[in-house]
Amino acid sequence: MTLPTSRSARTGQYLALLCYLVFLAFPFLWLISTAFKPPRELGSLHPTWIPDNPTLDNFRQAFDEQPLLEAALNSLTAAFSASLIAVVIATPMAYVMARHRNKLSAAATGWVVVSQAFPFVLVIIPLFLILKNLHLINSLVGLIMVYVVWSLPFALWMLVGYVRAVPRELEEAAAVDGASRLRTLVSVTAPLLAPGIVATALFAFITAWNEFFFALVLLKTPEKQTLPVVLTHFLGAEGVADLGPLAAAAFLATLPSLVVFALIQRRITGGMMAGAVKA
Repeated sequence: MTLPTSRSARTGQYLALLCYLVFLAFPFLWLISTAFKPPRELGSLHPTWIPDNPTLDNFRQAFDEQPLLEAALNSLTAAFSASLIAVVIATPMAYVMARHRNKLSAAATGWVVVSQAFPFVLVIIPLFLILKNLHLINSLVGLIMVYVVWSLPFALWMLVGYVRAVPRELEEAAAVDGASRLRTLVSVTAPLLAPGIVATALFAFITAWNEFFFALVLLKTPEKQTLPVVLTHFLGAEGVADLGPLAAAAFLATLPSLVVFALIQRRITGGMMAGAVKA
């Protein structure tokens, strides 16, 4: 009786997982299908999954109508810079919070949790005034600063968990062997934290790459706007979307996140094993 029950439960889990994957994949697959459809098929009353006459005209039109390459470069600069700076700041902070537990670290952890509950709308006005006084409105530098501040609590929260997963005994053994604190951090702790740092940087990068609201408010001139903001230019004055070019541009905008995740995801487990061997 136990075996059939176990098989039924496992089958149910697989079916639930399959339904969830289909739910996640449906919008992306439909986006790809729309990007390659000619205008006649886009207006059809009986849409199909696979275009009958696939075309690249939507991609050509998207690049002709909007500066997608320039916007993608702006997004890449802002996302990469923000993720790098956030990880550099959060890593030593996370180590201190994880290794020295006291009232201050508890208060910092509470701040991390509470800060994630505030919606963007509550902070945009004071944030805009601060950046205006610093002459950083309509500047990628100002946008990067905002992304760093916004992603720092989440990065800190993630890295604290990774630091706590590193056994203290490894650091104590290195200290007994005569290694200094800095040598211990570089040779013992850092290799074990590498997968966590990579994962944190990945999430920070994807969050900044896809962010829309701050970029819309803070960037005014078209040559400085990021890719999510430029995608809104495919909407007409009456809210009518130029569906084919919009789908093509949106498909291209999702590719960097997918590629980065696919490349780094393979290295997370391998990095953990390498760090354990080095330790």
